[in-house]
Amino acid sequence: MTPRPPLSAYFRTLNEAGHIEESVRAALKVAREVIVVDSGSTDGTQDLARAAGATVVPNDWPGSGRQKRFAEERCSYDWLLDLDADEVVSDELAREIEELFARGEPRFAVYALPWVTVPPFGAPWRRVDRNWRTKLYDRRRLRVPDHPAWDQLEVDKRRAPRLSGPLYHHAFTDIGDLTRKVERNMTGRAKGVEQKPLAWLRLRIALGLPVYVLKRYLLRGLWRKGTYGFAFCVAQGYGRWLKDVKLYERHMRDRGGRA
Repeated sequence: MTPRPPLSAYFRTLNEAGHIEESVRAALKVAREVIVVDSGSTDGTQDLARAAGATVVPNDWPGSGRQKRFAEERCSYDWLLDLDADEVVSDELAREIEELFARGEPRFAVYALPWVTVPPFGAPWRRVDRNWRTKLYDRRRLRVPDHPAWDQLEVDKRRAPRLSGPLYHHAFTDIGDLTRKVERNMTGRAKGVEQKPLAWLRLRIALGLPVYVLKRYLLRGLWRKGTYGFAFCVAQGYGRWLKDVKLYERHMRDRGGRA
């Protein structure tokens, strides 16, 4: 059996029993270790992760970026694979990462992975709404920001070298679940990002929602997925619009309720 690359994968979890076992097992196809940093799950996530082969480290939630920083520091290897509990490493991606390390130390500090949505109905969306996530990186050269809200590597993902094997993202169980997720995510992000000008936010709140929806629906190819693709874009567009509203509310609080 070919030794796995000197690579650690890490997850942050809170009540992810529905996904974590499959995700850990998939990560262990290519990583020598999997670290799961759990912030207080009560649904058996920790036990399932251990049973699948992960090392579980409890840690109270300090914020998105800070929890990833904590995970980075618990890893044994410098090359890291940043994963969410609903992300599954495909066989193709595992082989590609192995081949990358087979040639010695990877040349670049970070690699972008194709993030492929797996909808609750039908096959993965390989050809539409494709995104690239910089999730494979060398912590000696890059670190996740020590930030309460922002948790992405500060690199231009358009310039990062790309792998081709998909990272499957089991993003939602239905549109209601997706809406709740984007609400949580955007509420958290709005707390930590730089404030936007008030006039700009007013314009975005008034006109932005249809732009956000149609931009994704038309430019990212979701029109190929018909009605359900449109519903998906509405939920995602709502999340983006909600971030504008949350930033506007920050202005109101800062101005004593006036904006």
